[in-house]
Parts: sequence; structure tokens; C-alpha cells
Amino acid sequence: MTDTPTADRPAPDPLLAGLRDLAEPAPTTLTDRVVDGWVRAPSPLGEVYAVAGAGGVRLLRTAAHAGDLEVFLEEYRTRHGRPVRPATRPPRGLLPALRGTGGPPELDLTDVGDFARQVLAATARIPAGQVRPYGWVAREAGHPKAVRAVGTALARNPVPLLIPCHRVVRGDGGLGQYLSGAGDKATLLAGEGLDLDRVADLAAAGTRLIGSDTTGVVCFPSCHHARRITDAHRRGFASLDRARAAGYRPCRDCRP
Repeated sequence: MTDTPTADRPAPDPLLAGLRDLAEPAPTTLTDRVVDGWVRAPSPLGEVYAVAGAGGVRLLRTAAHAGDLEVFLEEYRTRHGRPVRPATRPPRGLLPALRGTGGPPELDLTDVGDFARQVLAATARIPAGQVRPYGWVAREAGHPKAVRAVGTALARNPVPLLIPCHRVVRGDGGLGQYLSGAGDKATLLAGEGLDLDRVADLAAAGTRLIGSDTTGVVCFPSCHHARRITDAHRRGFASLDRARAAGYRPCRDCRP
């Protein structure tokens, strides 16, 4: 049924009707849309502080690395221009992700530039217990020559543990640095089952890739395929070029 103008009910103003159509009811979580919430949560590195908004987790730091909580929160307010208050509960998925029993929760990376988002997306694809060099991340992110810039982007990772920058290592096989220290990086990798002594031995020997002479496939040493190669059929290579020259092809999973 349409409204018919009468003497008592004049024709509706088209401008007011248009504005009415644009209006939306206020969300039930209006406060959550304008105020971010912070929580404490347990992690493999001890207590962490996580700050989240309606779009997901925006920042995560270990309590030890963040330092004084009030200073940490004030820096967040200044940097992001948003108020922050204690949240009533952790964001959905945060606790399982920190325990290693689930994927990452929703993340809000709107304050991160396009290049950094590409780097973080590539890093997020590294499986637990495996590592990849910075050059691999640069290539996977679509910027194969930007290795140094990848290191800078990962050093500014707003959500470590959730996006596993601890799984990115130096090109020479060494573990390298980490946001909260090299010791934390080693702790996380060992907790995921990576054999740190073997990583160190391979790095010292100049072995960057491991191949199987039965399959003719070459992998990063931490790849799950490489771990299954027996000693009798394992071949080490210093580079992919040398592996290819010997007749090996790169693994389709770890893509060295």
C-alpha cells in the first residue's frame, strides 16, 4: 500500500525520505565500535596484553616486553587515536591461538600498510615447527628483492604469536632476532617441536636445503617432508641452484 496525499497528510518530503533511507539503527555494541578493549592472557612466553576493537585484535605484546601497563595503554591511545578500556572477555579465538590449538582470531590490520600486510600474510602461511628465510617471505609476498624491508616489517609486527614472525630466520640458517629477544624466538620454536641443535648444525655446515635421492625433491630442512628422509638417502645443498644442477626439483609444499 502506498501513501496517498490528503489534506491531513501532505506528500512526504523527498529529501527527508532519502535521509530516512540512509539512516541505520544504532548497533547494540556501539561502545565496542568506538572503544577498544584490552585483556591479559597466558601464552608460551608468559602473560601477554592484547588490545582488540570491533574488527579484531589490533595489538599484542608480552607483558615483559610491553613494560608498564599504563604506559603501554597510553602509547596505544596516542598511536591509534582511540580510547581503550578493560574488556569483559578475551576476543573469540585468542586463547586457543595462544595455546596452539586453533588458528588466529580475527585481526584488525587496518593501520598496517599494504606491503607489510603482504609480508604478514606470507608469514602466516608458515606451518608450526617450521622456519623460512626472509628471502622466502619476500618472494611469497611478491617482492623478491625487498628482503631488508621484510625484516623491518616483521620487526613491527603488531600481533606476534598470532602472526608467527618467530618462524622467519636468516638466510644463512641462523635464527636471527625477535621482537622480544632471540631467547623468546628459540623458546617458541622449540615448543613447536623444531630441533634447534640440528638447525644450528646445518647452518654451521652451510646446508640450506635437504634433498631425497629417492624422490629427487629438495626441501627446507624443517619441512615435514625433509624430516622423513633417512640418513642413507639424505643429500644436503647450499642453494637451490646447486640442487637443480644435481637434478633435484623444489618441494611443492615448502617451495624453497
